[in-house]
Amino acid sequence: MRDHRRDGIPHGNLPLELDAFVGRARELAELTGALGSGRLVTVTGTGGVGKSRLAARAATRCAPRGGVWRVELAPLRDEEFVDYAVVEALGLTDHTTRLPRETLFAHLAEQELLLVLDGFEHLVDACAALVTDLLGRAPGLSVLAVGRRPLGVSGERLVPLTPLGPEEAVELLTVRAGQRHLTYGYDADLDEDHREVRELCRRLDGIPLAIELAAGRLGALSPGQVLQRLDDRFRLLTGGDRTALPRHRTLRTAIGWSHELCTPPERLLWARLSVFAGSFDLEAAEYVCSGEGLPTDEVLDVLSALLAQSVLTREESLAGVRYRMLDTVRAYGADWLEATGDATRLRRRHRDWYVGLATWCELEWFSPRQGEVAARVDAELPNLRGALEHCLTEPDEAHLGQYLAGALWFHWVGCGRLSEGRHWLEQAVRLDAEATAGEQSRLKALWVLAHVAILQGDTVPALAALQECRQEAERSANPTAVAYAEHRTGCLALVTDDMPRAEMLLSSALHRYREIGELNSNVLMGQVELAMTRAFQGDLPDAVRLCEDVRQVCDDHGERWARGYALYVLAYAAWSDGDPVRARELLADCLGSAHRFRDQLGSVLAVELLALVTVAQGDAAEAAVLQGAAGRMWPSVGLPLFGSAHYNAPHELCEAAAREQLGDERYEECVRHGARLGRREAVSRALRRPGVPASLPAPRKAGRSAAGARTAKPAASPTRKGGETAG
Repeated sequence: MRDHRRDGIPHGNLPLELDAFVGRARELAELTGALGSGRLVTVTGTGGVGKSRLAARAATRCAPRGGVWRVELAPLRDEEFVDYAVVEALGLTDHTTRLPRETLFAHLAEQELLLVLDGFEHLVDACAALVTDLLGRAPGLSVLAVGRRPLGVSGERLVPLTPLGPEEAVELLTVRAGQRHLTYGYDADLDEDHREVRELCRRLDGIPLAIELAAGRLGALSPGQVLQRLDDRFRLLTGGDRTALPRHRTLRTAIGWSHELCTPPERLLWARLSVFAGSFDLEAAEYVCSGEGLPTDEVLDVLSALLAQSVLTREESLAGVRYRMLDTVRAYGADWLEATGDATRLRRRHRDWYVGLATWCELEWFSPRQGEVAARVDAELPNLRGALEHCLTEPDEAHLGQYLAGALWFHWVGCGRLSEGRHWLEQAVRLDAEATAGEQSRLKALWVLAHVAILQGDTVPALAALQECRQEAERSANPTAVAYAEHRTGCLALVTDDMPRAEMLLSSALHRYREIGELNSNVLMGQVELAMTRAFQGDLPDAVRLCEDVRQVCDDHGERWARGYALYVLAYAAWSDGDPVRARELLADCLGSAHRFRDQLGSVLAVELLALVTVAQGDAAEAAVLQGAAGRMWPSVGLPLFGSAHYNAPHELCEAAAREQLGDERYEECVRHGARLGRREAVSRALRRPGVPASLPAPRKAGRSAAGARTAKPAASPTRKGGETAG
């Protein structure tokens, strides 16, 4: 840091900090570096995000010989007075007839100083012109601009400031609450309320101003009580530092300042965009927010203006370019939307867009765009939840809620959202059951609900939903719903070890699908499930035939999800035929696809079978580690291996072989090691090539000697549960 004193007298007018500067080490380093390499740097960001404080700290670090001079422009309302404000901040006096800009030229020509223009966003044109002139005439001058939008001047380097991360937000709240504890005598043990503190900081978007205002409320309220009152955050978060700028004393004035700077179309779009939850894309904004004062072809320009003013942020995602509004900014817009009386219409347009999106995604799931669909729904999940909530709480919209919950079956089942899917589906089928009985949307919600419950190992509610679906489908002569109900009833028989019934029902369902011309990922999964019944009954050649056919159809259509389950059955057959190398190759492909889709069921089934293949290849310790990893994954799915003796047989065979080679103590030690692995670590470990060293707990003692693990097993083998099952 340069010394900015001369003859013991500090140069500049930057006020001293009165409290601790918390966090922002990375941003401070970035801004300091930018000031060291450029003459014009602008810090941008939404209101209350801490731009002024960061700029002051960085300016102090980089102070040149002539010091740091701060110009507070927020109080100005007339562009004509910008030059005068700078003259006044520099402490210049000039009684001649010269214009103030000429006075600045004369003073700054030989000076080396840093000028901080804070709060310029409502005077951007005048400030941009002034900065351009000054930098062109004063080679020793640097400018640090602080505002909610760029100046738009040539050579400007932007440093966008985002909200605090979770840890820094908690630290700021803790520090500020501690300061107020000394003042007010409030004994706030934030460690005891750590969960509430983290959630409070998250709900406040990590905005420093909001966090500091919340810390002020901790003199009277607990963190949990503040959380409960955040629905009215603008009334709650007031009472800031009296020495602060007026726009920084309450959260409402901080956000309201941005609102005042907006044009009428910008305010209108801000209000309408508040119906979105989470992020959104341009197409959604154009559909939902256009009309009645805002033509569709103007949405992009207005949105760009909001982006420039830090009302919105832009982010790159797997689903493409998206935009986001902080919850606090959204809440301000929502208040304005309610005041316009247009909130109901906007929420319906929002619902319509996301019902349409779900319809498109369901169709495209059976296509080469499956990965794109998974990413899109993942990005849109907050908005889809909002649409579901709207449908399930508004009168006369039960059928839309049932339709939407059922249309998202591929996300609930294929992308690791079983628990959430069941939540929405149960709500949907309970709602107005008499009015929607026999309707396609309700019937679909019923069989999708049953499918989810089956995969969770919850057979009783699954059977009840399927019986209702089948009865209503037959009464209303709906052959599609009959086929799906029969299919899922066969799936239920499969996981409850009734192989003859499962084979009969699945064969019949596939015949029905062919009759009505149905072909999609569900139909292919029915064929894979039929192959499983054949494999579990010892007919491996036919199981292979069925799954090879599924793989060919999937390859023709670019389908990856159902293909992964077909590979699982083919891998099982390869292991049974004594070919663990081929089995591992197939399982690696299967696990890779499941992991990309976040399909927890597909992932854990593949890891279980890979453990068996691993012990067959002679690495009992690694097999035990994989079993431990699978054991940790199952609770996030449901009942381990569905409680099925047939699905459990490979697990038991692997455990028996590994225990025989390692001994009980060593086996349990390796299982515990695997249980400490996270899902990503577990998948990475399972995909590790044989022979590549992996981290294992050191053996405490030599295990009992035993013969190597079997590399093949008859297709039907006894289990501890009794009966014949695949091995």
